[in-house]
Amino acid sequence: MVCASLVQNPANLGSLCRTVEAFRLESLVLADEAIVQHNAFRNVAVSAHLWQPIVSCAIESLPQWFVKQQQRGYEIIGLSVSSKAEPLPQFAFPKRSVLVLGQELTGIPVDLLQKCDRTLYIPQFGMVESLNVQTAAAIAIYEYVRQQMHKDKI
Repeated sequence: MVCASLVQNPANLGSLCRTVEAFRLESLVLADEAIVQHNAFRNVAVSAHLWQPIVSCAIESLPQWFVKQQQRGYEIIGLSVSSKAEPLPQFAFPKRSVLVLGQELTGIPVDLLQKCDRTLYIPQFGMVESLNVQTAAAIAIYEYVRQQMHKDKI
């Protein structure tokens, strides 16, 4: 599951929808499902929203939503460049994972980051210290799917 409630850009959200659908993840969580009507979302999603389950959770409801998902057996995993974050290549995703994405430019607010069970970062080597939220999510999603496929073969 991918929680993109903090992401604001409709094009990024459309791209996330397309990526989440491509890997058949359980759901994409958005602050407001109405964003799927936005032209920028639809132009990038290329109809993925018709097949991808979308759930809404307003930003102010995220703390309670996190608790509910934890009670359902999900681990809340923030994608962040925080000092306590673990490197993605060394992380083993649990099957029941919620990947939480931050707002463009500012990331995941500290109060929400503290409610995550774990935080991950993607090691980078360039001078720019971050990736576009959709790009970072795609990398993490691919790693999650790769690990789950490997577990299924064992």
